[in-house]
Amino acid sequence: MKKKMLLLNTTVLLGLGGVLSTPAYASTIQDMESQKSQIQNQRQDVQSNIKAASDELTSLQAEQDQMKAQLERLTIAEEENNKKAQKTEADIKETSKQVEQLEKEIKLLQEKLEKRNDILKDRARSLQESGGNVEYLQVLLGSSSFSDFVDRALAVSTIVDADRGILKETKNMQDELKTKQADVKSKLASLEDMKAELDEMTVQLAAQKKQKDALAKELKDKEAKNEELKASLQAKDSSLANEQSTLEQNIKDQKAAEEAARKAAEQAAKEAAKKAQRAAAAPAEKADSSSAKAEAPKASSNDVAPTSAPAPKASNVVTVGNRWIGNSAYVFGGGRSQSDISRGLFDCSSFVHWAYSQVGVNLGPLGSVSTETLKHAGTQVSSSQMQPGDLVFFDTYKKDGHVGIYVGGGKFIGAQSSTGVAIANMSSGYWKQKFNGRVVRI
Repeated sequence: MKKKMLLLNTTVLLGLGGVLSTPAYASTIQDMESQKSQIQNQRQDVQSNIKAASDELTSLQAEQDQMKAQLERLTIAEEENNKKAQKTEADIKETSKQVEQLEKEIKLLQEKLEKRNDILKDRARSLQESGGNVEYLQVLLGSSSFSDFVDRALAVSTIVDADRGILKETKNMQDELKTKQADVKSKLASLEDMKAELDEMTVQLAAQKKQKDALAKELKDKEAKNEELKASLQAKDSSLANEQSTLEQNIKDQKAAEEAARKAAEQAAKEAAKKAQRAAAAPAEKADSSSAKAEAPKASSNDVAPTSAPAPKASNVVTVGNRWIGNSAYVFGGGRSQSDISRGLFDCSSFVHWAYSQVGVNLGPLGSVSTETLKHAGTQVSSSQMQPGDLVFFDTYKKDGHVGIYVGGGKFIGAQSSTGVAIANMSSGYWKQKFNGRVVRI
């Protein structure tokens, strides 16, 4: 009987050999259950890593979305600033043509006046030769320039009415042209200042966009690496799941094999008992039968299935603008419409106007606010008495060309051409050099 059981077990094991031949798997249920538990623990670790990678991807996506929104604002700002720069350049060219034309007209007028000067001299000499008053000639000879001559000649009483009319008309034309020329040159100087600021701003915005593009690329690279890690972890989890499934099947097969072996052993015991009954007396058969039944193997324990906020205050003006840090862009002349404000498009003066409006302080009409209007909006104080909330002015492309709000600690918040709304240090570097000492308390 022992030989038969040994043969049967050997047959069962050989039958399972095809299933359990892989060295990675144990050959007993206990070992396989242990290995299954290890794999489940590994899967938990992998799935935990997958969740962490997914969370990181979500965070990166949110950061990337914010960066995309900022890049869109910068793109809009760059387009608007380029349009203004192009318009300014066109205005400069047109104004330059006007100045050139006026200079030509002045030159022609001067030539005409010189000719008239010769005529008037001749007439003065004729007047003297004919015995007239010599006062006219003295005026001509004593003048230091033609303009001086015109002024002197108009005062001479002996000039005939015709000459006086010519002189007055000439002087009026000359004065008008000089006035126009001065106005045009002033306008040209203003346009040149605007062009200088726009050129500087365009360079800074280009640098900022380059920096943002690099950061966006970095985020994209991180996202790709995280996706790769997530895919790798998912593949590992899938592999572990297959191993777990194989182990579960192997355990099932092992249990089935053990059940078959148990039944075979029982059957063999019964056959042996029957033979013993035929060879012995009835009482002996019963005893043998009882002995055989008593020795019959019990069902394996493995057959058991496994278990399974308040109202705004004026003091808040230094912090209300923090919401725009990293979410705004500088546009020359921007921030003067609700559309611009909602998109975070400001220049320095419109941002200051907006910030004070948020705490209930009106700094005048939004459409006409500028650094010039703001420096007269409050009381001038010494820079040594500077307090948070005071307006501070800087000489950038022109005198008082930039304004911000002092926040304390040697820093100010404002719409900066290179970064949009940001807090900058005015105690050192660029802004220290540009700070002109003007401080206005609202």
